[in-house]
Amino acid sequence: MNHIAIMKKSLGYTEKIANGQKTIESRWYKSKRTPWNRILVGDIVYFKNSGEPVALVAVVENVLQFQNLTKLDIQNILNMYSSMLGIDPSKVDEFHDSVKDARYCILIFLKNVKPTEPFIINKNGFGLMSAWLTTPDIQNITLS
Repeated sequence: MNHIAIMKKSLGYTEKIANGQKTIESRWYKSKRTPWNRILVGDIVYFKNSGEPVALVAVVENVLQFQNLTKLDIQNILNMYSSMLGIDPSKVDEFHDSVKDARYCILIFLKNVKPTEPFIINKNGFGLMSAWLTTPDIQNITLS
C-alpha cells in the first residue's frame, strides 16, 4: 500500500525526516482514522508539506498502535519516543498539550528515507482536510 503524509510546514518535520532527526511519524486521533489498521510493515510513505509537492519517500519498518489512551499513556509514549518523533526536548510539554485529548496513536517507524522526484497529488475523494491518504497505487493520485 502507498500512503501520503501531509505535514504542517511550520513544524519542520519533513526536514527532520530527511536529515534523520525524526525516524518515527506519529498520528494522534480522537477516533480511529486512516491509517489506523491500514498501514503495514513494508508499505511506502510519501511525505509532503501542506501546499507543496511530495518531496520524500520512506519504507515502513514497524507500526505500533495504541488505543483508549489516558493522559498517563500519552506521557509514557512521549517519554519513550519523543526524540525519535523529532520533538525538541524543550517542546515535549507543548506537544503533550496538543495531543492530550487523543484516544488513539499510531507510531510509524521509518527506514530507507530518501528524496523523491517532486510530484503533485490529487486529493479529490479524500476530503479537503485529509492529512493522510492511502492508495493501492500512487499513480492513481499523481498529477505530474
